[in-house]
Amino acid sequence: MATVEPGIARHYEISGLEQRILAALADIGVDVAHLSVSDLEAIDEFHIGGVAATKELVDQMGLKPAGRLLDIGSGIGGPARLVANSADADVTGIDLTQSYVDVATSLSKRTGMADRTHFVQGSALDMPFGNASFDAAMILHVGMNLPDKAKLMSEAARVLRPGGVFAVYDVMRLKPGALTFPLPWASDETMSFVATPDDYRSAATTAGFSVTSERPRGAFAVEFFATMRARMAAAQADGTKPPPGVGLIMGGDARTKIANITAALEGGILAPVEMLLRLG
Repeated sequence: MATVEPGIARHYEISGLEQRILAALADIGVDVAHLSVSDLEAIDEFHIGGVAATKELVDQMGLKPAGRLLDIGSGIGGPARLVANSADADVTGIDLTQSYVDVATSLSKRTGMADRTHFVQGSALDMPFGNASFDAAMILHVGMNLPDKAKLMSEAARVLRPGGVFAVYDVMRLKPGALTFPLPWASDETMSFVATPDDYRSAATTAGFSVTSERPRGAFAVEFFATMRARMAAAQADGTKPPPGVGLIMGGDARTKIANITAALEGGILAPVEMLLRLG
């Protein structure tokens, strides 16, 4: 295991996360004894744009029913459940943080998705899967924690079948500029490995992928956080609780992390970027 990985795993650890999620949902009237995938969408899609971003990415992948999809850095399982539910795919998720794997597994059971989603603990840079095990793969806001993009791409190429699609949706660096920490993916610079689109493209082509499409989503990201701030301000003005969101996963310093990433996005230093890659 790379030396940075234990610290990164600890960054995402939140004690009692599943219980906090269930309590927050119950507080707004959700029947937590009969959860649906849609009940969790505001919480379990831990990336810029949430479920809308996931759907837009997945819609470009051309997934076939009963296809095998790998979700690299699957978190608490939101994207995996969404794809399994909407595209009738069999989804395996891998994540570095064991508690995320445990919560993802439990929430899939609670939503009736345990037969189509499976979660394992492991590193994206050394995945415990055989060669050519999957028809497609995706990664959503995970590469910022991976110091070796070449190894990420070579591992993705190894586990994909020829012709397989690898959908990337990561925060990337568009121009020089200092980043202020903490950020959603890193408490400090020792665990942040934000790279440029050129870095991703170079690593991908070396691993045998061709880039079939690419789209920067900076304006989309700025609008997403502006909407989030407006919703929180409206709730505060009304004296009501804001609806639960990914702040539950970010922990007690969620507001600071959101403010710091928003500043980097508005300054044009960072932006989420979509890339669709095809093997061979």
